[in-house]
Amino acid sequence: MSRRLPPLIPLRAFEAVGRTGSIRAAAEELSVSHSVVSHHLQTLQQQLRVKLVRARGRGIELTSEGIRFQDEIARSFDLIAQATSNLAGAPAERTLKIWCRPGLADRKLMPWLPELRAKLPGREIVLCPTNLRPDLAAGEADVEVTSLNHMTSDPRLAAELLLRPRVFPVASPDLLACYPQTTTAESLARMPLLHEDTTKQWERWFGAVHPGAFDRPLCGMRLWNAQLTIQAARLGQGVALSNDALVSEDLAAGELIEPMSSNVRLWGYYVLTTSSRWRDPDIVVVREWLHDVCSSAPPQA
Repeated sequence: MSRRLPPLIPLRAFEAVGRTGSIRAAAEELSVSHSVVSHHLQTLQQQLRVKLVRARGRGIELTSEGIRFQDEIARSFDLIAQATSNLAGAPAERTLKIWCRPGLADRKLMPWLPELRAKLPGREIVLCPTNLRPDLAAGEADVEVTSLNHMTSDPRLAAELLLRPRVFPVASPDLLACYPQTTTAESLARMPLLHEDTTKQWERWFGAVHPGAFDRPLCGMRLWNAQLTIQAARLGQGVALSNDALVSEDLAAGELIEPMSSNVRLWGYYVLTTSSRWRDPDIVVVREWLHDVCSSAPPQA
C-alpha cells in the first residue's frame, strides 16, 4: 500500500520552524535563506490545504492544527534520526556536546572548562556557543544551556533552573556623561537603545519597571545577539540590557555603568537534556558543574 506523504523538504522546514520557534532560526539551521523557508511553509500548507502557521507581531506562531502536526512529525524525525544513528553504529570517540548561549559560554563556562575535563576523563568536551536550539532527542547535543521564560513542558525533555539573573541596563561612562540626568526609566527611554534581534526584551523590561508607561515603539540599533549589544555599549554606542552573569566584571572594572537601580528578573538560565538521560552519570556531573559555575566567580588566571 503506497503512503500519502507531503513533500519532505517543506516538511523538514516546517518541523525546524516549529522546533526553533522562528523562520530565521530554522533558516540558519538548514543553511538556507529566510525566504526559502517561507516558501516551503507556503508549499506545505497548499499541499495539505491546512493553515499551519499565522503571523504574530513581526514573527509567526503555529496554529492549533500546526501544533498537533508538528508534534507528530517531530516524533517521526526522531525515529529517523535514531535509525540513522543505529545504522552508523556508535561513534569512535566518546564526546559530550554542550550547546550554550554565546554570552554565558564566553563569560561563565569557558574559565571553568578545565575543571569539567578533569571530572570527565576520557570524554571529549565539545562546547558550541549558539543561539539556536538543538534537537536533543535526535542527538544534536547531549546538554543544552539556554535562557527560558519558564520550564519546558515537553515530556521528552528534562530541565532545571541554574540561575535567574537580574536584568538591567548598562552603558559606558562616556555615554552617560552626555546624559547626566539619566536616572529614571522615562529618561532612559530617550537614550539610544541597543537591541538584539527584536525590541521585545527592552519592552518587557520597561513593562516590568514602569507598567503601562511605554506603549510607543522603541528605536535603536539591532545587533542580533547579547554579546554584540554589550560590546556596542562598551564602545559608547548606546544602552544595552544585560545581566549579572555577563557583565559583572565590566561593572567591577568601571568599563560599564548601571545608570539606574532596578530589580527585574525576566527569565532564567536552564540546563536541559532528554528525560531518558537525566540521571546518566556523565550528565549528572555536567549538571552539578553548571550549578557550581553559575554560583561562582571566575577562577583567577
